[in-house]
Amino acid sequence: MDSFSKIIEIFKGFLLEIGELSYFAGRFFKEVFKRPSEFKEFLRQCFNMGNRSLLLVAVTGFIIGLVFTLQSRPTLQEFGAVSWMPSMVSISIIREIGPIITALICAGRIGSGIGAELGSMRVTEQIDAMEVSGTNPFKYLVVTRILATTFMLPLLVFFGDFIAIFGSYLVENIKGNVSFLLYYNQVFDALEFGDLIPATIKTFFFGFAIGLVGCFKGYNCKKGTAGVGLAANSAVVFTSMLLFIIDFIAVFITNIFYDL
Repeated sequence: MDSFSKIIEIFKGFLLEIGELSYFAGRFFKEVFKRPSEFKEFLRQCFNMGNRSLLLVAVTGFIIGLVFTLQSRPTLQEFGAVSWMPSMVSISIIREIGPIITALICAGRIGSGIGAELGSMRVTEQIDAMEVSGTNPFKYLVVTRILATTFMLPLLVFFGDFIAIFGSYLVENIKGNVSFLLYYNQVFDALEFGDLIPATIKTFFFGFAIGLVGCFKGYNCKKGTAGVGLAANSAVVFTSMLLFIIDFIAVFITNIFYDL
């Protein structure tokens, strides 16, 4: 009976957290249109999140392109279908691998940073001081960060996709002596708007989820300094789970439109 009651308590806590997160998201949409716009802080957050994540995204994308091509090439060689390599790699990376891997990398890099930063500000009472001084901390700290992640993640995904395809090209150039022009011509011939548009749209939702959960965990941080680490850790875990759910919904909706 004790184990059953524990399960009930965990389930209640989960539902309560979902409700609080939904309220937090509703407050964001309410505050986003209010003045002042805090545009300078928004640009600063875009620079911090985008520029400082470029190297990590580039290295990850490059390795993905190399490994994916090296693993797939022997199988395609058995069927005499090596010429399909650029098409297969580009469609796989653009549709699924690039967006979800980049989003997970940014969840660890950006989401944990937001959770730790806002959590430390909450614990040291900096947010309370902003409220007393008449500043709107939610607008300045939360809205700007969520908007920055929402708009920067698609750019990071595009950058990571390009680097991944370039890594794939290097393998093909070494193994099969394929020219750069030929490889990228085959890549763009294989891609359609039906591949690009759904993949681009869901990256905005990925970025929104990363910013929302990171800000939610940090802004509502409790339990003193120990809560800062907990906020950063739970932001990554919760965001990663949420990204997979969003990705499943996006793929499901895309398949419905393709079937029509």
